Amino acid sequence: MVYWGDVEAQLSPILQKLDQRWLCLRSFIVDTEIAEFFFVDTTPFVDKYFTDPEDQVYDWKGISPRKEYLSNILKDVDSALKDSTAKWKIVVGHHTMKSAGTHGNTQEINAYLLPILEENNVDLYINGHDHCLEHISSPDTPIQFLTSGGGSKAWRGDVGWWNPKELELYYDGQGFMSMKITQTQVDIAFYDVFGNVLHKWTTSNKHLYSTM
Repeated sequence: MVYWGDVEAQLSPILQKLDQRWLCLRSFIVDTEIAEFFFVDTTPFVDKYFTDPEDQVYDWKGISPRKEYLSNILKDVDSALKDSTAKWKIVVGHHTMKSAGTHGNTQEINAYLLPILEENNVDLYINGHDHCLEHISSPDTPIQFLTSGGGSKAWRGDVGWWNPKELELYYDGQGFMSMKITQTQVDIAFYDVFGNVLHKWTTSNKHLYSTM
């Protein structure tokens, strides 16, 4: 997550005392028994934040030395995924892996994180970063790539070319994504701000199909 305020305030356990629903760590796991969500801190992977930050100021407290921090993240993610007995494994990161949006693919996490996800049979990768709603299904990997970034800065009109056979949905406007998970099925739906369904997608017994 990139946050232009007090990062330590977000990470502080004091907030959880105010509201038990609050959980914000650099990386963490949410276990719902039939599904596990693995939240990964993707920001330190992006080289340009270190080599060419432009006018942005990043707080890298707790990150240095960077190589060691990234190595530990990758080891922890790999270990947690291998230990998981959940039916569905879902990884969540801020940055895109595959996207036709403004930021496009994030090469660093494709190079280092994606192979670990593939090796451990992850079902979904969910991200923000690009301000759009998006679903990419690639023949190169069984992982489905879902972007839910339609909360702000929408309608940019900056859409890159992507193979239409892979681009299940690209919506440049505002909206949101919902997910329903059972032991045998995951249902994903994308909506615009008026609640109109833009796209639905379902997995059942690991066989994937789109309904819109």
